[in-house]
Amino acid sequence: MIELYRSVMDSDRNPLNVLPRAQQFQIMVVLSLMWTAIFCTAAGAWLWYEELVVGHMLFALGAVITGMTFRGAPRTRSATYRDHPKHDGTARYDDVWGA
Repeated sequence: MIELYRSVMDSDRNPLNVLPRAQQFQIMVVLSLMWTAIFCTAAGAWLWYEELVVGHMLFALGAVITGMTFRGAPRTRSATYRDHPKHDGTARYDDVWGA
């Protein structure tokens, strides 16, 4: 169970690990908001007769969207302009994070 949790939640182990850290964070925030909305809607649906159908459909939809997001992540790290040094040998210090 721990391995399953880490394969989704650990940014160094899930399929998004090949993306830059900022993109990993953005995608994981969107996914967390989606899952929060799913569980809140499912918890609020307990007053309805169709609560099981609604909860299961929301859970299945969330699993499909998460799977599609992870499957759509590139398999290899894409090279950025920082991965290729300038031809004159100077360093590139225009990184957003200042490093």
